[in-house]
Amino acid sequence: MKHELPKLDYLYDALEPWIDAKTMEIHYSKHHQAYADKMNAVLEKYPDLAKKDPIELMKNLSNLPMDEKDKNAFKNNGGGYVNHSLFWKIMGPNAGGEPIGVLGETIKNTFGGFNKFKEEFGKSALGIFGSGWSWLVINQDKKLEIISTPNQDSPLMEGNIPIFCIDIWEHAFYLLRQNRKNEYIDAFWNVANWKKVDEILSSVI
Repeated sequence: MKHELPKLDYLYDALEPWIDAKTMEIHYSKHHQAYADKMNAVLEKYPDLAKKDPIELMKNLSNLPMDEKDKNAFKNNGGGYVNHSLFWKIMGPNAGGEPIGVLGETIKNTFGGFNKFKEEFGKSALGIFGSGWSWLVINQDKKLEIISTPNQDSPLMEGNIPIFCIDIWEHAFYLLRQNRKNEYIDAFWNVANWKKVDEILSSVI
């Protein structure tokens, strides 16, 4: 079974001026598609695994019955597929503002307020050397935690459940922002779809 890209809930230009249409088009139709194609190429060798949800495979990566070369390829490309599939969901037009519902309360209780969370999350994202992701996860103690991962590594690999993220690969921002990563991070808060993140949190706690 070949895994396809999740359908976007908005048009490429819907996140402007914060994220430009050309970046969205290339990011989704080229980068994400390439991860999907390469992930499918690995899974073609393992028909039983190809039937499973890539999220479940990422959770059990270390135990997958693959040779090490294929396992590493799946980590990189399956990670890219799964990570981006969440990334598109937690962004949206007419978004931003502050978290709502259970999410808002949990962030307040965990970090001391939304502004403190933003500051800590921003530091995590800005501190990534090279390519990677910053995440808000539910950790193994069932608490919210901010973590970062290199390349396309997924928090799922360490038993964490990702509910919010920002892509810090240069392809996510370079066309519009060049090397001004801080501007991209600041702009990102304007497209954060807190309603969707609250739904994800509420579905897993």
